[in-house]
Amino acid sequence: MNTNASLHASAICSLVVLLCSSSRAENWPQWRGPKGTGVSAEKNFPLHWGTNQNVRWKQPLPAKGNSTPIVWGDRVFVTQAAEGQRNLLCLDRNDGRLRWQKGVAYSEGEATHDTNPYNSSSPVTDGERVVAWFGSAGLYCYDLDGKELWHRDLGPQRHIWGWGSSPVLAGELCLLNFGPGEPSFLVAMDKKTGREIWRLNAPDADSGEKKPGQEKAIWAGSWSTPLLASVGGDEQLIMTWPRTVVGFDPKSGRKRWSCDGLNPLVYTSPLFDSGKEIVVAMGGFNGMALAVKAGGEGDVTASRRLWHQPKTRQRIGSGVIHDGHIYIHTDPGLAECWELESGRLVWEERLQGPGRRADNWSSMVLADGKLYTVNQGGDAFVLRAAPKFEVMSTNSLREPTIASMAVSDGRILIRTHRHLWCIAQP
Repeated sequence: MNTNASLHASAICSLVVLLCSSSRAENWPQWRGPKGTGVSAEKNFPLHWGTNQNVRWKQPLPAKGNSTPIVWGDRVFVTQAAEGQRNLLCLDRNDGRLRWQKGVAYSEGEATHDTNPYNSSSPVTDGERVVAWFGSAGLYCYDLDGKELWHRDLGPQRHIWGWGSSPVLAGELCLLNFGPGEPSFLVAMDKKTGREIWRLNAPDADSGEKKPGQEKAIWAGSWSTPLLASVGGDEQLIMTWPRTVVGFDPKSGRKRWSCDGLNPLVYTSPLFDSGKEIVVAMGGFNGMALAVKAGGEGDVTASRRLWHQPKTRQRIGSGVIHDGHIYIHTDPGLAECWELESGRLVWEERLQGPGRRADNWSSMVLADGKLYTVNQGGDAFVLRAAPKFEVMSTNSLREPTIASMAVSDGRILIRTHRHLWCIAQP
């Protein structure tokens, strides 16, 4: 082959590789990714990284925060509270520079926990608009260039531990689990105007564990983000509330089915296996867990619940489902693998890195048969998603971390209390 022909063939091969790589890239448009399940269809994410290894960029943040970033095209969106402002930041995905920042001043008192700074909710986007919940300051919608399209005051948010549920877009609707505390409700709004379409009050979260002089228990409520799922060909909205998991018609808010078996405290978002149409719901402190075959009508606890665990470890971060198994990283820092259909524990192993803290609030991400998770000490682990426990790598950024990872176009985004890191191979 002559030199020109060789160069031409090489250029064609390079172009094919580039196009194939681009075709596999996907956005991470909401809390827990494209389908809200923590699963990415992409491959070839970095296996190893550190403060000076495979760091594409890192952007300093003005204050600590727990919210997870989202990605659409060349934009990264993340919420941030600082100095009396509740903001949505738009950064360039390629170099981390700040494109714009929009938000609202809010200085009125609002209870929360020291470990849960304001603006713990992730934003959501459909590529035309991006919606962020600022708690008592309201729900705000912007276009991708930062122009405000609408905002809605849903009233004060009251709970001693604050809030963290993220908005969800479904067709023409924007849905939000407003809570915990009183009031708590699930609300659907027109995503183009913010006009309310329907609202459902949350079930009574009173656990009976009252302090003297209290009318309602405070150690209760749901921080769960609702999940859209296809059940029997119909789109349903799956919501985990104190004591129960419910399937709704997202367009009307009509309750289709419910299954009891959770405790009054719910942190995690529901999990869904689309092949078997199984929902897994998990409670919080000394919590319960259950699996139910989605669908049916009315109370399906007796007819469709597959298993029930009356007491589990503290679960704050959400898990993932892969090949008939559930994987989750618990608050005490233990990774667990469970059989999906039986609820049988397959393995349970402690994840420990060089960081000072091994406890965990972040949710797992699944990509290319691997599990990605990061603990509060900033130690990130890549595990084999398999019934046999295997740690493939341990990587530390050495900064406190509560947010979950976001992945898109070969990049891993990790929000610590000091920076937003973009991890990518050269």
